[in-house]
Amino acid sequence: MKMKVLLCYFFFQGVLLYSNAQSPFLVVLGTTQDGGSPHLGCSKKCCEMLFSSPDPSRKVVSLGIVDPIEKKYWMLEATPNFTTQVSLLNEFCGFQHHDLPDGIFITHAHIGHYTGLMYLGREVMSSNQTPVYAMTRMKGFLIQNGPWSQLVNLKNIKLKNINPGIETKLSNSISIIPFKVPHRDEFSETVGYKIIGPQKTILFIPDIDKWGKWNKKIIDEINDVDMAFIDGTFYDEKEINYRDISEIPHPFIIETMHLFKDQEPFMKSKINFIHLNHTNPLLDTTSQQYKSVTDNGFSVAFFKQKVNL
Repeated sequence: MKMKVLLCYFFFQGVLLYSNAQSPFLVVLGTTQDGGSPHLGCSKKCCEMLFSSPDPSRKVVSLGIVDPIEKKYWMLEATPNFTTQVSLLNEFCGFQHHDLPDGIFITHAHIGHYTGLMYLGREVMSSNQTPVYAMTRMKGFLIQNGPWSQLVNLKNIKLKNINPGIETKLSNSISIIPFKVPHRDEFSETVGYKIIGPQKTILFIPDIDKWGKWNKKIIDEINDVDMAFIDGTFYDEKEINYRDISEIPHPFIIETMHLFKDQEPFMKSKINFIHLNHTNPLLDTTSQQYKSVTDNGFSVAFFKQKVNL
């Protein structure tokens, strides 16, 4: 006997709400910084065992967005783990779908965020006009530089321009809005995204310089959404010992927690730290630092985390 899926809709204060198991959702496909974990050249305790015994949950930061009603899905970022992340998204979506996302949204031109596009080329998938959404500089970077320009010329990808603050409709129930953030913009601008579902709005900022460099206040931005996945690259200054912080000016997690220390618990509970460096103690759920974060009301994004939209 075939089972019918009951889709229930109702209105509350003029807003169409979904009440069914098939409502749109977001899934975390990766949580680590660009270089992954284990990290090339790292001989510290955080990586030494992972070279011989890899942890399959240690994938570079990426999110998937799924609309089961329209049977479509999208990815935020094309990481070096693109192959397994696409496969995972296909498993998660729960419906028959072609092999590739209906669109890929890129934040910027640092290696962990766009190099997965190489798998769409003739050496691997030889895809046919897979939509890739990017802002003007990122789009220009892909057009003007090989091997990415070959993807454009062979029509493996179809570039779609996005603009700050302008909404892109993904389906009848999901849309996305890009916005610029300050970061090391050697080759492209850097953006974050607001993902807007029928019931929730999610903030995604995997990379940013110190919060004080932004022309917006992160507290206001968190207040305006239901949940946020934000830059948690480093826990504190101990992780970068010999590095010049001006080269990698991410907000330390302890700085973000201090910024929100006087906020109500519901505000803190919205924050999920993501884009964790291989040295970040939050990758170890038994660490004292992980306990400190959760005891203070914050959360750490985790592999395969699912959030209904």
